[in-house]
Amino acid sequence: MIDYSLYVITDQGLQKNKSILEVIKEVIQGGATIIQFREKNLPTRTFFENAQTIRKITKKAGIPLIINDRLDIALAVNADGVHLGEEDLPLKFARKIAPHFIIGYSTDSIHQARKAEEEGADYLGVGSIFPTKTKIDAGVAIGTQKLEEIKKAVSIPVVAIGGITLENLPEVIQSGADGVAVISAIIGAESPFEAAKKFRSVIDSLRKAKTC
Repeated sequence: MIDYSLYVITDQGLQKNKSILEVIKEVIQGGATIIQFREKNLPTRTFFENAQTIRKITKKAGIPLIINDRLDIALAVNADGVHLGEEDLPLKFARKIAPHFIIGYSTDSIHQARKAEEEGADYLGVGSIFPTKTKIDAGVAIGTQKLEEIKKAVSIPVVAIGGITLENLPEVIQSGADGVAVISAIIGAESPFEAAKKFRSVIDSLRKAKTC
């Protein structure tokens, strides 16, 4: 079983005087349960070399590594999976090429969510939940009510993404999300370790309270 609780997504443009490798080590130590390597502007060779090194770190830590968009690089570095969107390789073909992979899919509608599940997605990245500047193509924020509706419409895990902070985290978890995908609030923090640790602590506390 994959733990999607704290799904941290990289963005080298947000880092504060630290290398991508230092940041990844910190967020794993802070409690990240899954890492997505997402760098839209890196040349393919650089992306590949970074992914290779990151794979060594995540493998040693026992944390799944997901590569954004690039199925070829995900396969080349022996990652655990790939995350796809509407403009990427169609999900059903990705599933044929990599039947063993964890495959995630970005969606903001019930129709897309159900279709992705039918075509073999293992989990959904749902959002943007709140307004965000991290994803230029995020569109209009859908809010937590829509998140809850999508969660109820599918049987695979749902990871909420977009503008998630410590302040709105309780609302997201209470809406039924299986996890939260965080970029700027952790990667852009002065201490990614402390930021990840706080997120993980809140998530665990909310879930514990929910089961009591």
